Amino acid sequence: MIDVTGHVNAVERRVGERVLEAGTAKTAVVSRVYETDAEDLWEAVTDPERISRWFLPVSGDLRPGGRYHLEGNASGTVERCDPPKGFSATWEFGGQTSWIEVRLTPEDGGRTRFELEHIALVGDHWDEFGPGAVGIGWDMGVLGLSLHLETGGDIRSEFGQVWAMSDEGREFARQAGEGWFAADVASGADESTARAAADRTIAAYTGAG
Repeated sequence: MIDVTGHVNAVERRVGERVLEAGTAKTAVVSRVYETDAEDLWEAVTDPERISRWFLPVSGDLRPGGRYHLEGNASGTVERCDPPKGFSATWEFGGQTSWIEVRLTPEDGGRTRFELEHIALVGDHWDEFGPGAVGIGWDMGVLGLSLHLETGGDIRSEFGQVWAMSDEGREFARQAGEGWFAADVASGADESTARAAADRTIAAYTGAG
């Protein structure tokens, strides 16, 4: 058992917008402060062996210009790497390309803020599902990172797909989805449109759709 509400509330969520050469993009930012230094957090999010303990097995060349592949999920190209401050990469999944930027910022008391920004061009998928479509998945990733940092162990077997469809996992997805609904409205989105998108996304993640 985990403190679902505590973990959901420990995360900050923001929704924004960028103008890229390819067009207007929406951004979903997930952020959490950890009780560890930047070097340890950097290793946790860039070392293939540690990534596999809390996220997914990763293969490839994890250097600027190199290609990576997350088992059963996205692939992409590492575009920038600035240890221990952050990195950026393309996120290629389902025939679509978006981008991720990870930033690590030291805070008081030896703590470090982890921030991940997912940048996606506006399209039918965003219109239908809103920021929670990527946001809930990143919430689950941040949860895995949190539990790994707390224990130092491999938590994927306990908090993988089976857990995601358990009552506890579905409640986590529901609460995270509500968090992304609130962030969407705070960004200026029409409340009724954001509500409908959030409901569709929560249903998809919880198996209620």
